[in-house]
Amino acid sequence: MSVWKKHEVFEKNSFVLLIGILVMVAIGGLVEIAPLFYLKSTIEKTEGMRPYTPLELAGRDIYIREGCYTCHSQMVRPMRDELERYGHFSLAAESMYDHPFQWGSKRTGPDLARVGGKYSDAWHVEHLRDPRSLVPASIMPGYPFLAENKLNTRDIKAQLSVNTVIGVPYSEDQVDNAKSDILGQASPDTDAAYAFEERYPTALIRDFDGNPAEVTEMDALVAYLQVLGTMVDFSIYDDKANSR
Repeated sequence: MSVWKKHEVFEKNSFVLLIGILVMVAIGGLVEIAPLFYLKSTIEKTEGMRPYTPLELAGRDIYIREGCYTCHSQMVRPMRDELERYGHFSLAAESMYDHPFQWGSKRTGPDLARVGGKYSDAWHVEHLRDPRSLVPASIMPGYPFLAENKLNTRDIKAQLSVNTVIGVPYSEDQVDNAKSDILGQASPDTDAAYAFEERYPTALIRDFDGNPAEVTEMDALVAYLQVLGTMVDFSIYDDKANSR
């Protein structure tokens, strides 16, 4: 029986092996990268998605600042146990305005991709203040200082402006009024709230932390948590799947 020995040229000559590796990596890279130059977008457009409001964006930054992503993921995988616990699997479009995305890599705590609307604002406030008062087995640290820290709005206009540079479709009006909008969303029945609603008609407007005297970091974080997973009407996708 004859033995095929042509591979020996690679095994016995490190330089030839190196050239072979570079050629294969180049081919693989070309196959993956080339489509990006002629595809307008690799993300399917999804009805309902919008950029974060200034208050939600500030809450997301607090979420990152406090390291919430190290214990909570925001990625529901298409597996039965995940779907039954968390709901519809995550869509790429849900992260299109996240810079950086918050998929996470660990679940010390539950996934938060569908947490919006699951609990009341009061539940979130109490849970963030003292997690074990609601979940006795929780190992999550408390964040009572969020309710005491007045939200810093100084840089919010600049944040929206930078986001537009990387493709987030904030209008010029939204950027210019970012500071008033961040206060208006948490201050219902005010002129700022009415103006905010015109710019973000689908956003929630309410006093998230239960303290109408000022807008706090707790307002921002709860506003962010309450919007997670709520922008897309997943019944549309479930109906399509059931009709097949």
